[in-house]
Amino acid sequence: MCGRYASTRARQELLDFFGIDLDEAGELEPDFNVAPTKPVPVVLTRDVRELHVARWGLVPFWAKDASIGAKMINARVETAHEKPAFRRAFAKHRCLVPADGYYEWSMEDGVKQPHFIHPADGGVLPMAGLYEVWRSPDAPGGRLLSFTVITTEATDDVGRIHDRMPMLVEPSRFAAWLDPALTQPDEVRSLLVPAAQRRLESHPVSTAVNKVANNGPELVKPAPQMGISSPDPFTLF
Repeated sequence: MCGRYASTRARQELLDFFGIDLDEAGELEPDFNVAPTKPVPVVLTRDVRELHVARWGLVPFWAKDASIGAKMINARVETAHEKPAFRRAFAKHRCLVPADGYYEWSMEDGVKQPHFIHPADGGVLPMAGLYEVWRSPDAPGGRLLSFTVITTEATDDVGRIHDRMPMLVEPSRFAAWLDPALTQPDEVRSLLVPAAQRRLESHPVSTAVNKVANNGPELVKPAPQMGISSPDPFTLF
């Protein structure tokens, strides 16, 4: 499960990295502690490739109210193509979710220890997502854009932190993943891959990340720098 992540890239960096044609997001504030229901940037394609701000936690188009989104922060890659809440989005409403990295928790001596998992090269982590537009007179502007992050079974070293991890989309597959005309489930699923070997690194971080109100660059620093005794950082995969 991916339940917290960091998204701090500047607007122009995202425009350049994802090749954005239309910016609908405007100025973005760095968020080192993204939690469900927060508004964060996503990339999607309609006529052109667009950058938007969306709420984390997918609200299906048929939902009676938006509260259901808090339970829809992740979609399992094994079943997303057939689940009623995600089936339509998997077919034609796919997006990319820019992240610096994500947090997971392990049990160490009976205590939950948070870890920050991020690209070894410091680059953007393009997580696979699905989006929906929920229309309601109670939503701002009459519509709410929301999304979910697709997860897969964690392998190798990352599995000792948590048994699930976000699915990634490689840059060479951005266009196909975002293409709403590509609707065949098997073709769509083939675009998703686990992180390449040695691509991700992890290090323990301060338990300050447990509190959503805490938000700053200190949250992603290795725990020893925060005055917490923890193991050395290790490489995933």
